Amino acid sequence: MPEGDNVWQTAQRLHAALAGRLLTQSDLRVPRFATADLTGRSVLDVTPRGKHLLTRIEGGLTLHSHLRMDGSWQVYDAGERRRGGPEHQIRAILGNAEHTAVGYRLPVLELLRTADEDQVVGHLGPDLLGPDWDPATAVAHLVADPTRPLGEALLDQRILAGLGNVYKSELAFLARVTPWLPVGELPPGTPERLVATARRLLETNKDRPHRRTTATGSQLLYVYGREGRPCPRCGTPVRKADQGDGSRRRPTYWCPRCQSGPTS
Repeated sequence: MPEGDNVWQTAQRLHAALAGRLLTQSDLRVPRFATADLTGRSVLDVTPRGKHLLTRIEGGLTLHSHLRMDGSWQVYDAGERRRGGPEHQIRAILGNAEHTAVGYRLPVLELLRTADEDQVVGHLGPDLLGPDWDPATAVAHLVADPTRPLGEALLDQRILAGLGNVYKSELAFLARVTPWLPVGELPPGTPERLVATARRLLETNKDRPHRRTTATGSQLLYVYGREGRPCPRCGTPVRKADQGDGSRRRPTYWCPRCQSGPTS
C-alpha cells in the first residue's frame, strides 16, 4: 500500500534513472495525452509531494502521477525485460539511453505546465517528508475540526500529506486511542506527539526496504494487518473494522483494551 515513504522511494529511483538525461522514448497511454511527445527533452528532477509524483521536464512541463492503491513505477536498465505487469496495464513509458521508467496501473497521469503544479498539489497540507515541513501548521490543521474522528483526520491529505491506512492505525495505537476518537477529545499534548511521531516514522522508513513502526524484533508493525493476533502490549486480540463513509474500504486495526475511545 503506497504511502508517503513509498512514494519518496519511488521518486528517488525515478530521479536517479531519469534526471539530467535526454528522453529518447516517451509514451503516455491515456487518451488526453496520447499524442504528447517528450522525446528530446531533458528530465530536470522527480519530486515527491505527499503521495504525488512530479516529474519535471525541460520546457516548463510536469508529468503528474499518483499511485493510489495499485499503481507503481518500475525502473529497468536498457534492454532489460519488464516484469511489472502485463502490457495492457502500462500507462506511461519514459526512457533514455540507459534506463526505462514504466508506470503501471496509474490511476492519475496528466501533463501540465510546471507553473500550474499548484492546481494538482496546492491543496495538500504540510508534507511530512517535504523540505518545508512545518509541525506547528500540521498540528493546527489536525485540531481544526474537533468533532472529526482521528483516523479520518490523519488520512486527509489537506491536513497532513503522506499518511495512509497503515500509519493511521499505527499512530492511533502508539497514542493509545482508537481511530474513532474525535480529535477534540485527544489528551493534552497528544496532537503534538502524533505529528512528531508521524514525521519521525516516515523519515526513518523512507530509507528502509520494509516499513517498520516497532522498535525492535521480527514484528514490523504493531496492529496493522494483525487481526486476531495478540496485542504486543497486553495480549488482547487485535480487531479490524472499516472506517469512513463506505465509499472506499479503509481497514482499520486497533486493540480494544489498550486504546481508549469509541469503536466502529
